[in-house]
Order: sequence, then C-alpha cells, then structure tokens
Amino acid sequence: MAHVVVVGAGQAGSAVVAKLRGLGFDGQITFVGEEPSPPYQRPPLSKAYLLGEMEEERLLLRSNAFYAEQNITLRLSAKVASIDRTAKTLTVGDETLSYDHLVLTTGSTPRRLPAAIGGDLAGVYTVRTLADVDAMRAEFAPGRRVVIVGGGYIGLEAAAVARKLGLEVTVLEMAPRILQRVAAPETSDYIRALHQSHGVTILESTGLDRLLGTGHVSGVRLRDGRELPADFVIAGVGILPGQALAEAAGLEIENGIKTDAHGRTSDPFIWSAGDCASFPYKGGRIRLESVGNAIDQAEVVAENILGAGKDYIAKPWFWSDQYACKLQIAGLNTGYDNIVTRGPEGEGVSFWYYQGDTLLAVDAMNDPRGYMVGKRLIEAGKSPAKAKIADLSVPLKDLLSA
Repeated sequence: MAHVVVVGAGQAGSAVVAKLRGLGFDGQITFVGEEPSPPYQRPPLSKAYLLGEMEEERLLLRSNAFYAEQNITLRLSAKVASIDRTAKTLTVGDETLSYDHLVLTTGSTPRRLPAAIGGDLAGVYTVRTLADVDAMRAEFAPGRRVVIVGGGYIGLEAAAVARKLGLEVTVLEMAPRILQRVAAPETSDYIRALHQSHGVTILESTGLDRLLGTGHVSGVRLRDGRELPADFVIAGVGILPGQALAEAAGLEIENGIKTDAHGRTSDPFIWSAGDCASFPYKGGRIRLESVGNAIDQAEVVAENILGAGKDYIAKPWFWSDQYACKLQIAGLNTGYDNIVTRGPEGEGVSFWYYQGDTLLAVDAMNDPRGYMVGKRLIEAGKSPAKAKIADLSVPLKDLLSA
C-alpha cells in the first residue's frame, strides 16, 4: 500500500491530504506538523483573532474528527530532523518513517530583528503562528504604545487592530513609502491616508538603529538619533521560505524549493507546494505567499501524485482587511509602467496596473466588482482600453465583452 507523507501542517498540507482522499486515494497518509494545533487559517490571526472576534476553534481548517474519519495520521508537535532520499525515509524525533511520495508544505518563517540590535529582548514579537499571537495578546491594552517595524501588509494589519483597541501606534518603514515592494504609489497613498485618519503615526524613509531596554524592550532608537518609547514592538519585515529541510536533503533551491510545473522537486518522489515552493510562471519562476496559491497548488500536486500529469497554472489573488477597508488584489503587478484609476465610486476605488497596453493586476479598495471584473479579465488575457477603465459611465461588466 502506497504511503504519502506530508510535512508541514498548514493550508497547503491540509489541502494535499484532503484532495488525496477526495480523489479516492486509499493508501496510507501521514501528516506531520511542528505546531501543537491542527492546521488552521493564518490570515485571521492578525485581524479577527487578535481582536478577540474569532475563537481558536473557528480558525481550524477542518475539525479534529476529519483526520480520523479520513484515516489520516496527524502527527502534531513533531519536527522532521532529516530526509534520506536514497532510503526514502525521514526522521521524526527518534522514529524513522518510510514514504513512497513525500510532500513538503513547510510554509515560511518570519524574518526577525537581529539580536545585535536588541531583537532578542522580551516584548519583541512576530506575527505568524497561533503561539505568536497568543504571546502578544495581553499587550494590546488601551493606552499602551507599540512600534511596528515594517510597513507591509502584516505590519499594517497589526497597526489597524492596535488602533481599534486604543493603543498608540507608530509604524516605521525604511523605504520611501509603505507597501513600496508590492504596490503602486496610488495604493500606498490610499492606505497611508487610511491609517493616518485613524491616528496611526507613519514614519517613512526611517531606519531603525536599535531597540532600547534591558531584558525587556522600552523603546527604539532611529538612525537619525530620535528615540521613541514603546511598551512592545512588532516586527513585520517579511518572511522567508521554509526551505531548510529540503536544502539539507540536497534538493534544488531557487527562491524556495524549486519545483517543475507539476509541483515535483528535483527528486522524482518529493513534491512541494505553498509558500515554500517556487514554480514556473510565464517564462520565469515565482513563489507566491497566499492562501489561494497554497490551496490550488497543493490540490494539483495531489492530482499529480495520482498520475494526472497536470501543470499548475497560477491565478494570483490576495487580500488585506484594515479597519473598514477591504483591499483585494488580482494578478501580479511586476513590470507595470502605468496606472489607471477608476473611482472613487461611493466608498470604492481601484487602481489598474498596465504594462504598455497589457493589463497586469488590479488593486481594489472596497470595490468588489472592480476586483472580480479585473480578475476575470486578467485570467482571460484581456486588456480593456485604459480610457474605458477610467470612465465611470462605462459599466464594469461591459469590459468583459470588449
């Protein structure tokens, strides 16, 4: 009987095991995760869960009963020490497991502030796991001061929650503007104004020199010499692909675990999906950090383990909730050279990324129709005339038939 072992009990891993059973695979499945909790949703951690609006049980991707009912062996609090590709085994604690197919869905890990500048002080947090958020929840009390290092989506979502709970919030961004790596200036301007309207202090082009305090953080010193008090600090400075296990096993690495279009690594019996995996895309290679990618790519891997021979065709989409603003993103904006603005229309506005006359991506703020139409256009390879996008008298649905 074939044995599939899935390492990494997150969104992608959960999708793999569920899809295998859904497709009728009746072999052995072992699902290994380092955390003590069953697989859960990560996006609500920095929003609804931190706010106390969602209980831990509601975070779970599937009930505890699901794994037993589907005859899936779920191993939690279990760290894989090594993979022996020749023997097709892996070491989990003091146990050796054999596999016919191994799937690495090892996700990503947050970048941490260096210990040399005080990153190891108590009161310095990252936002990635349930344990991370549980550790910091008691800090979120009205009137307390938090400094958030990094003006990306994770940092800004944490800033929104902190303001909702009555904290004094300062966001430090070393780049000239927040969201510079992932969004156009128009989106940055919109999100900056949103946070400032809620009382967040945003300092751009501002580098961190070091964290202050003995034992516990008490503030930050900026590179220009200013010092800001802080009761705690959140580092939102990006994530790294979880590739260490694969790298130690000698698998090819290229901005994550390198896979082919089927999700297979450089070893024919090892597969990968989710945040940790890089894959072919439009003549290049990318790695996507999103729920949608984790699920879709993982399900294609499950199909291919069973012999489908199917290419994974990514359809990138992302979202971020901040205050009453829902930002939805379709496509990838890499290589854009101009932006078309549609709106504002009521509470919504959208920014459409073009490279020449080719539509690449859409950022839609409280504009679900703009997002859905943009997503459909991008996936269909259609690029409406820019003048039609900007003209509010042209109904969005008309763009689909253009």
